[in-house]
Amino acid sequence: MAEQYMAGVGGVIASLLGFVFLYCSSLIRFRGLKKLNRAASMGFPKKNRVNKTGKSEGVGTADIIIVGAGVAGAALAYSLGKDGRRVRVIERDLNAPNRMAGESLIPGGYLKLIELGLEDCVDEIDAQRLLGYTLYKDGKEAQVSFPLEKFQSHVAGRTFHNGRFVQRLRKKVASLHNISLEQGTVTSLIEENGIVKGVQYKNESGQVLTAYASLTIVCDGCFSNLRRSLCYPKVDIPSYFVGFILTNCNLPTKNYGAIILAHPSPIVFSPISSTEIRCMVNVPSEKVPSVSNGEMACYLKTQVAPKVLPELYDSFISAIEKKGNIRIAPNKIMAAAPHLTPGALLIGDALNMRHAITGGGMTVALSDVVILRDLLRPLHDLSDASTISKYLESFYTLRKVASSILLPYIYSEGIRQMFFPLTVPAYYRTPPKKDPKRNFMH
Repeated sequence: MAEQYMAGVGGVIASLLGFVFLYCSSLIRFRGLKKLNRAASMGFPKKNRVNKTGKSEGVGTADIIIVGAGVAGAALAYSLGKDGRRVRVIERDLNAPNRMAGESLIPGGYLKLIELGLEDCVDEIDAQRLLGYTLYKDGKEAQVSFPLEKFQSHVAGRTFHNGRFVQRLRKKVASLHNISLEQGTVTSLIEENGIVKGVQYKNESGQVLTAYASLTIVCDGCFSNLRRSLCYPKVDIPSYFVGFILTNCNLPTKNYGAIILAHPSPIVFSPISSTEIRCMVNVPSEKVPSVSNGEMACYLKTQVAPKVLPELYDSFISAIEKKGNIRIAPNKIMAAAPHLTPGALLIGDALNMRHAITGGGMTVALSDVVILRDLLRPLHDLSDASTISKYLESFYTLRKVASSILLPYIYSEGIRQMFFPLTVPAYYRTPPKKDPKRNFMH
């Protein structure tokens, strides 16, 4: 019975994971093409671009300002730059990020990289091919593979160090002469008569500067300090991921991650290089032990380690005991609730977040970039902020198609109970249609 249950669960996940990437592109096109074509057919004056004068001359002129050069910001800057736009990108820290989020790219995300001409960004960073996951529960296991039969051999998921991937994206951005990439902290949006005209920011030396553009796109991530200006944020944190890196061990199946469906903490293992495995332990928000006083290490050794696979056990204990190796990050869930603001747009994690265990964050961000790039392509002039804002309203409609098909298995009763035992508030255990304000898929 248990074997049949696990096999059934594996089948459900395998078929639903197919939606993650097999239909992401096609549904956006087939269900959204009519809206996209209708929007693109709107009449816009084809004026020549005119350099602004005044304050903006101090830091140069641009068609578009992008706040943030993470996965979404860098990918968007490159795609717009390739289309001939003059883009100014302002990033808080241009050093390689050191974070444990954004390390797993599902096949749908890789396909988006191909659409953007960025697939080579997973090369030369020791990225590992990901073909699926092996699920473990009560001594049974089920292998869940991404349905890749109809794709070329290079199409697969990828796992890697996030910082290495982001730096590759930024290198591509810096290769284009019409893109300005600089380090600075954007402190506020510049608004005149209800229209965003640009940003105010501090450069590396602390000098306060202003930059102006016809369109400002904010994609400064999950900790966005500009979010409140452009949406109605309601962030929920149902759980935390406790993460650390294992070495001197191998997962049971090459190119497959491992998910242990344990109580109270599901455990995810993913290779992020040829010698390292990332372990992520999902801990309910109300039960997060302290790292500083040793409670977390004790919790991991007594409550989690006994559920770990035997071939990983010794490395698991060694990783826990390694000083400074344990990190904690909140699993944030936030529905996309933008308010239309002429002259500005919000995308990526700054707009919408889902539970990290789904592994869909980067794919959603890259999908946002593809949709926005395609919407902006027919526009020769961005100066009429109000008209452009109404036109770009279709972006928020089209992205819902992609977002809503990335995570359908969250609402499978069996999967939900296994992945989120006692960790998700009751309102997330009901289908989103009953309470659309709580719908974290959109």
